[in-house]
Amino acid sequence: MFMKSTTKITTDTGISIRSKTRAPAHPGRILKNLYLEPLGITNTKLAETLGVSRKAISQIVNEGKSVTPEMAFRLSQAFPNTSAEFWLNLQHNYDLWHVRNAGGWPGITPLVPLTETAAA
Repeated sequence: MFMKSTTKITTDTGISIRSKTRAPAHPGRILKNLYLEPLGITNTKLAETLGVSRKAISQIVNEGKSVTPEMAFRLSQAFPNTSAEFWLNLQHNYDLWHVRNAGGWPGITPLVPLTETAAA
């Protein structure tokens, strides 16, 4: 049976949200495991194709750097079955999960109560 890896979190204001307990994959891992390795493409070949340095590709593939909007556009051109939005959404989900799960965030009091926001 498939089980979702989510946990219910209640914020200081009483709002319930669902949070994944496992981090989303870094876009570099997706690039490496679903595109480069299966297609036999090296970091050097991808870098040449995209017109960037091999180091830039290596840093993304090794999960050391983020996919920027420019890189997302370049990747979408090299892999036409993807879009720039696909690569940016992978990066966004990865970054946001890590921010949410970093801990140590101070409680931020809403400027407007939730009921007033809903009425607007």
